[in-house]
Amino acid sequence: MATKPDIWLAAGLRTPFAKVDGALKGYDAITLSVPVVKAMLAQLAQNGGARPDFAVWGTVIPNLTWSNIAREVLLDAGADPTIPAFSTIMACSTSMVGVLEAAGMIDGRGRDLALVGGVESMSRVQVGMSVAFSDWLKGFQAAKTTGQKLAHLSKLNPRDLKLYIPRVANRVTGLSMGEHTEITAKEWNLARADQDQIAFESHQHAVAAWEAGFFDDLVIPVGEVKRDTIPRKDSTLEKLAKLGPAFDKTSGKGTLTAGNSSPLTDGAAGIWVGSETGMARLPASTPKVRVVDYEVTSIDLRHEGLLMAPAYGVPRMLDRNGLKYADVGLWEIHEAFAAQVLSHIAAWEDEAFRRAKAGVETDLGKFPRERMNPTGGSLAVGHPFGATGARILSQAVKELATRPKGEKAVVSICADGGQGTMMLLESA
Repeated sequence: MATKPDIWLAAGLRTPFAKVDGALKGYDAITLSVPVVKAMLAQLAQNGGARPDFAVWGTVIPNLTWSNIAREVLLDAGADPTIPAFSTIMACSTSMVGVLEAAGMIDGRGRDLALVGGVESMSRVQVGMSVAFSDWLKGFQAAKTTGQKLAHLSKLNPRDLKLYIPRVANRVTGLSMGEHTEITAKEWNLARADQDQIAFESHQHAVAAWEAGFFDDLVIPVGEVKRDTIPRKDSTLEKLAKLGPAFDKTSGKGTLTAGNSSPLTDGAAGIWVGSETGMARLPASTPKVRVVDYEVTSIDLRHEGLLMAPAYGVPRMLDRNGLKYADVGLWEIHEAFAAQVLSHIAAWEDEAFRRAKAGVETDLGKFPRERMNPTGGSLAVGHPFGATGARILSQAVKELATRPKGEKAVVSICADGGQGTMMLLESA
């Protein structure tokens, strides 16, 4: 069997991100995705009509009118219908796990380039019916005569006439990610002021990156929306401190607020995954980096913290590559909540946790917080569940590609369900 080629990532494109029911509320998951895919395909068209060998696309919120969103998006974008496309899902890690799936399929023997990404339209969530009412409707449709239909009407229970509205809550525990993270924040004794500081820095970095033009070749306009609507230039620690608790409103000890929690967000994002041969199809100016390693981690969400998987996975990934925290020049950490970021850092620096929980004996040192999310994170940019992985990876790729050869980056994303994905990247 031929040797598997090195895997590379190239920065992709995305829509601006906007809060739910905001500037992008008129777009569903497909119509948000299509402009991104069209623009990325146009990048290949500059190189003699090249095309991706396959595509992976994902979304988290279910929809009743389609199942394989990847195929639907490619067809609506006018892509060659012979390009295979499949969908993926892993909560907040959706488009990052899509990258890992694509990386596993790249073989240098006809599969050299994949278009990967994801989307979330929180503004266009479909409402469903209760299972009991759905069953009743099927029975009503099966009735053939007027008498049978009238008889079936008598079986309708008014209590079954309930609408099902998807909740941002874990099915197993019944708690939302914010409620779970409040528990974690208390377990790790995370101060409210420290959480607000993370949020403040995220906004400062995102605003500065926009003003410096960092996002100009990463974000495409959608209608009249040309840039992210969430980063706040006027954010201050004083304003953040005035916000009340969002998830624990009764104990007097709640520290998670709307200001230090990522907002529900609409948006779509893509990224390129391929071999060195596949990367040659892209414009030479496209930022590219090499994949060194990756980690997918799952933990007991009932007892270890819903969003704590990266606290286990990152030390393992670094240790098997002979690296310490200080050896990594760029850290891109998903900011679902400032408390979740701080709990990861606390766990990474805690010797007892590292040894007993992550199973890593090596002292990895102190975490370099000043190297984290230099162009803004999810607290400021936004968090469309299915798009976040591709968004973070593209930012990491573009930033890392400007660094000296051999510099490393870690990208870490926690996901609902006690899972997480992490990647180790290297500039070339």
